[in-house]
Amino acid sequence: MALTATIYNFDVELVDTDRHVYESLALRLARHPSESEEYLVARLIAYLLEFADGIEFSPGGLSSADEPAIAIRDLTGALTAWIDVGTPDAERLHKASKLARRVAVYTHKDPAQFLKQLAGKKIHNAEALEIYALDREFVNALASRLERRVALTVSISGGELYVSIGDETITGSSARLRRQE
Repeated sequence: MALTATIYNFDVELVDTDRHVYESLALRLARHPSESEEYLVARLIAYLLEFADGIEFSPGGLSSADEPAIAIRDLTGALTAWIDVGTPDAERLHKASKLARRVAVYTHKDPAQFLKQLAGKKIHNAEALEIYALDREFVNALASRLERRVALTVSISGGELYVSIGDETITGSSARLRRQE
């Protein structure tokens, strides 16, 4: 018997003063059985940091070889931003850079190891690739409080994230990394 995805519901009050985004969101995320709680949280945080018209999660949780974890499409349905989570390989990023004008990666793993993995690899339009390291302790703290239904208030200011769950606030950051050639 195959394991099925677990659905998580997030009610999010998003306040991103850096980008002047103020939204109330009801998000349903499917967590694939092979997906860690940390990956699910990293997908959620990446989505909130990238929130824009036309944003969507890939179906089923884990991204396939042909789809990003998160996509932003214009009104015609054309892919404008490919947003990955974790540590995608150079071949995947090369393909993504050919399909979308903008490619961003949010990693919740060891950023130095990820950059080392990409060093010297051929990636189309590599200079435009955006790589962000999510604060690992922040991701782990959120994952430890993960429930099937969660109400969050997320404030983003100056690159810092403040997530309130009930009467507790967890803080973290997202730092842009420089890729080594």
